[in-house]
Amino acid sequence: MLVYGLRKLVQRGEIEMPSEKTLSAKKERVAQLVEMLKNSAAGVLVDYKGITVEEDTKLRRDLRAENVKYSVEKNSLLRFALKNAGIEGLDDVLEGTTAIAVSNEDQTAPARVLGKYASEMDGKFNLKAGMVDGEIYDEKGVVALSKIPAKDVLLAQLVGSLQGPIQGLAAILKAVADSKSEDAA
Repeated sequence: MLVYGLRKLVQRGEIEMPSEKTLSAKKERVAQLVEMLKNSAAGVLVDYKGITVEEDTKLRRDLRAENVKYSVEKNSLLRFALKNAGIEGLDDVLEGTTAIAVSNEDQTAPARVLGKYASEMDGKFNLKAGMVDGEIYDEKGVVALSKIPAKDVLLAQLVGSLQGPIQGLAAILKAVADSKSEDAA
């Protein structure tokens, strides 16, 4: 029924069918998105409506610094790409303006950078949803991910927390060794 209706609109000249070149370009973009999604460790979808060119330029610079790929995509193309990549549960957020940020290495980088911008933009830039290693997160989940420090910061914190007890143990062992050497003398 729908196909028949579309044919009638095309025959009357009310709409045009997309050219083979346009369809080919869209299929190619979907294939690129599928490859990007399959190779990613994490991704975040955002609504970027209302940000200025300067804000967008700064955002893209900060994302590049964290090795995060960012692009504005058509919802229909993203829907096909997500389906072909085997990622389900994001169709309900694919409306309005949509951009995607993807990282191949760091599971929190897209959420961290975009979460910072969302909190600074007063409603002009909103997190929609995200995914980490195949698990889907809603807006609140992405906000929680955005508060996790970078991997190198977490490792530095771990080393710092271990360093204190190790230094204390070394001081105790040195004191025990010194007292034994005094007793022997």
